[in-house]
Amino acid sequence: MATFRTFDRPSQVLMVNQFTINLGFYMLMPYLAGYLAGPVGLAGWAIGLVLGIRNFSQQGMFLIGGTLADRLGFKPLIVAGCLLRTIGFVLLATVESLPALLIASVATGFAGALFNPAVRAYLAADAGDRRIEAFAIFNIFYQGGILIGPLVGVALMAFDFQVTSAVAAGVFGVLTVAQILALPRDRRDRRATAEPRPSVLADWRTVASNRRFVLFSCAMIGSYVLSFQVNLALPLHAASITSSEQASTYLVAAIFVVTGVIAVAGQLRITAWFRSRFGPTRSLSLGMALMTVAFVPPLAVPTATLTGQVAAIAALLLAAAGLAIATATVFPFEMDTVVSLSGNRLVATHYGLYNTVVGVGILAGNLGTGALMSLGDRLGFPALIWLVLIIVGSGAALALRALHRAGALSVPDPAAREADVAAAAGMHRR
Repeated sequence: MATFRTFDRPSQVLMVNQFTINLGFYMLMPYLAGYLAGPVGLAGWAIGLVLGIRNFSQQGMFLIGGTLADRLGFKPLIVAGCLLRTIGFVLLATVESLPALLIASVATGFAGALFNPAVRAYLAADAGDRRIEAFAIFNIFYQGGILIGPLVGVALMAFDFQVTSAVAAGVFGVLTVAQILALPRDRRDRRATAEPRPSVLADWRTVASNRRFVLFSCAMIGSYVLSFQVNLALPLHAASITSSEQASTYLVAAIFVVTGVIAVAGQLRITAWFRSRFGPTRSLSLGMALMTVAFVPPLAVPTATLTGQVAAIAALLLAAAGLAIATATVFPFEMDTVVSLSGNRLVATHYGLYNTVVGVGILAGNLGTGALMSLGDRLGFPALIWLVLIIVGSGAALALRALHRAGALSVPDPAAREADVAAAAGMHRR
């Protein structure tokens, strides 16, 4: 909290807002897969589709949200996103057919596409040279919402999913009003509509032609596929190793408590430790390796049949803890790298394309996860999903390591580049 108070008011508001956003989101989303599998009765592939469409509508549509944020300003997009997510959660409380659930998922996801790039770009601009530290504090608030949200959700699920969804919608309704009243419009917001700008397609071409940035985005797909399993594979696995729906609900809540406590208690220490020993770019590949290793425990104990329920639950919670440590390692450096590779130009649009690229990967990954879990059950090989995730993570870690060794993630300081150019010109004249 002492570090939090050293930031300006806009950064503080954005951090607190992110806690509230995740509080509302995670009181509902961890239980969505179980609700779709249980009372609604959807097949595994359909559950993966609903969750994948939600995530793709968020991650995959970030380019639209980022472009709008760069053009219209950060605050309007944050307000619009909170309002749309309110509508999406109301729909989730009232519909059960697959087409209607897909519409609700699209609304819920696209809401995130509107406010997430704006939040990150606003925070990066306001924090300036303290970006890594700001994103580390931001992640503490982010994970704090993940910690508290499922605990509120598990209490509400004692009634039913509809009540939980309605309360989550109410949280976002209140948050929409709070953004209007409490979040300042910064200087960039006021200039957004006043200055002449190139066309949208010109902005997109500028971002897409940033080769280092595009390679980094592709390499990070594996990180998002793996980290998203907290919302899909781990809750579904929790249901498979427990004996009742209530026990499964408590175990899912425990997963998010573990991840939240680790992030809140350890984020600043983890960031400082990796930054001092390995630097920002190398820490990315090491964090990705840690994320891969997190799936070794459920690979070793894939069911409760042979080793017992206690061992299976312990393996699941170890996986959640490993993912939490890895995510805390990666997140601040990942967010800072996006800004660095953007050259501080069209930052929200760069965040938009970044999440669009990883969103496509997440959609494919979620469909594949649902299919592989079903296939593993049919083949009598429940460890199949964990084996495939480890392979995906290993490939992503190697890709990030290769980019680091090639210097593709390090952007020289502009002043240093100008000095190098001047020195080279002087040598040429001599």
